[in-house]
Amino acid sequence: MNNKHTKIRNLQELKAEISRLKALKNEQEVYLKTQFTLLNNKIEAPIRFFNTLKDNIPGVNIVQQLFSKSSNPDSDWLTKTLRIGVPFVMNRLFLKNTGVFKKALMLLLSERAVGQINQDKISGLLSKLTQFIRPKKKKNKAAQAENAVIKDEVNEYGIPSYSETY
Repeated sequence: MNNKHTKIRNLQELKAEISRLKALKNEQEVYLKTQFTLLNNKIEAPIRFFNTLKDNIPGVNIVQQLFSKSSNPDSDWLTKTLRIGVPFVMNRLFLKNTGVFKKALMLLLSERAVGQINQDKISGLLSKLTQFIRPKKKKNKAAQAENAVIKDEVNEYGIPSYSETY
């Protein structure tokens, strides 16, 4: 950088000095932009490494999906909880002496299987089961006839017709 002050004597020297300063400004901007980009890359390198490592480990994203708002309408609290609980239970109870590869494979398969289960399917299955277990109520014909007579006497406001005054 030239810090000495130059004496400008005419209009041509002024225009030359202005163009020199614009060129110097552009060079400095380009230099600062490249330095800023290099600094960002150095700062973001550990984050990129961690994200790459996280993406290559199966099942790590399950915890993130449990607490995030998902766009999948079939994903509810039950599905999210089962995606965490089923692999944990399987690893603790059934896959104690298996290797890491088998555990990872079972984790992926159970994650896919649990994705098909949601709260609506479970409640539908439970309602079908309760309908099957409950005994069918048989009304006797006398009680049905009595209910029909009471319904005929009640008008649309719920007041029996014989209670009206004229």
